[in-house]
Amino acid sequence: MNVHFLGTAGYHPGERRQTSCVFLPEAGVMFDAGTGIFRATPLIAKESLHIFLSHAHLDHVFGLTCLLDIVPKTILKKVYVYAEQAKIDAIRNGMLHPLLFPAELPVEWVSLESLGDSLTLNDAVVRWFPLTHPGGSVGYRMDWEDLSLAYVTDTTADDTSPYWNEVREVDWLIHECNFCDSEIEFARMTGHSWTSAVLKGAKKARVQRLVMTHLQPLSENADPVDLAGSLAKHRDLGPDQIILADDLLCIEL
Repeated sequence: MNVHFLGTAGYHPGERRQTSCVFLPEAGVMFDAGTGIFRATPLIAKESLHIFLSHAHLDHVFGLTCLLDIVPKTILKKVYVYAEQAKIDAIRNGMLHPLLFPAELPVEWVSLESLGDSLTLNDAVVRWFPLTHPGGSVGYRMDWEDLSLAYVTDTTADDTSPYWNEVREVDWLIHECNFCDSEIEFARMTGHSWTSAVLKGAKKARVQRLVMTHLQPLSENADPVDLAGSLAKHRDLGPDQIILADDLLCIEL
């Protein structure tokens, strides 16, 4: 099974990166629908698409509007969008208000509250858990019989954050890292994470492999969060395999 990083930036797209969108074509699962979603069309492999939104900030949901083009060009027959009900209401009454977007999206909206705390999807169990972020955010974990993956974005990594228990010993953790260690104050103020905090948390949670995404869009640097510098200073932090995501990165799980 492959995971495709269609967008790896936070806040807004730049020359190097589109905003957050992570796609598992073989599972028919997508995490967030940022501007990178337009790249999904040739990857669609199933008739159903399940989009799990972390929250309703525009950099994570604007790409939903692209479904008007994506669906007719693919084999898709059904698109489900999962989010907390308050976030669904905000998207439908705000971004998709007829004065802003005068078309009905071909999707079925599903509130996470209506499902409890998990969903069995084909051969995987999908669980969600709360994250601390302005307006609130949600993280996800998928468990197959012999594989596990978690998606955590738009939160401040901290030793005491309860969500680390939810991703404990996961095979693959996709985690936001919007700022480097020199920007900790701004990261805390905006509800985001910085490099050494993510590394430390992943190490503590015994994560097997870490992929950092939701990176700073203002930087054209290949290492916008100074991962190399943080690892040099903290050689004992982080799992054995750490990847800094770029747009169009494809990883075989």
